[in-house]
Amino acid sequence: MFSPEGPSLRELAVQALSSVEHGYDLLAPKFDHTPFRTPDSVLDAVAAALARTGPFDAGLDLCCGTGAGADVLARVCRRSVTGVDFSAGMLAVAQQGVRPAGPRVSWVRGDARALPFGPGAFDLVVSFGAFGHFLPGELPGLFAQVHSVLRPGGRFAFPILAPPRLASPAFWMLLGFDAVMRVRNALWRPPFVMYYRAFRLADVRRELEWAGFRVGLQTLPEFGRRSDGSPRVRMVVAVRS
Repeated sequence: MFSPEGPSLRELAVQALSSVEHGYDLLAPKFDHTPFRTPDSVLDAVAAALARTGPFDAGLDLCCGTGAGADVLARVCRRSVTGVDFSAGMLAVAQQGVRPAGPRVSWVRGDARALPFGPGAFDLVVSFGAFGHFLPGELPGLFAQVHSVLRPGGRFAFPILAPPRLASPAFWMLLGFDAVMRVRNALWRPPFVMYYRAFRLADVRRELEWAGFRVGLQTLPEFGRRSDGSPRVRMVVAVRS
């Protein structure tokens, strides 16, 4: 994170004291050199899983950031790929990316909680690493928005990691990070919503079903299994009824 290409500790501190939107505007030029970007191994695994059920026509990368998810969509969509994000800085970086010939790619500035697209505009929506920026009470509205822009039978897909076990250092690290963010947001305005432990599979599945999706899970075998046999990474596939 603190390599010459990545942000400095001071830059991260300034970002953390900003709003989510302005914070990502500031981070955008160096975002791809941070651990916050979804690893290529996850992107490749999701692309491979989607390719087994595709191809698709029109795809949407929800909260697209610098465009890594749009590259996944370009592998499985024939006609068009759209990235939507509310950070102008992140979209500016995405627009600079060099992409091979394929489907038409466009970038749209917009809020995922009020998507600027008509009903049934897409038959595939993906998202990578964005859900920690939404409070649990916002999930019903978010999933309703995704449902509205999907065609009947369209799919909403995203990877989800198995939660760390209570005894693991990762559990306490994430718990500590969330605690710091809650204190920060209680004392400082504007808030910066980013909670790693607020997106639980059982809650997500229930909210998706309430929004009108049929929800399935696909194991991403590239990441193996934990000692109890459960998969380390799965892909949620929600199909619009």
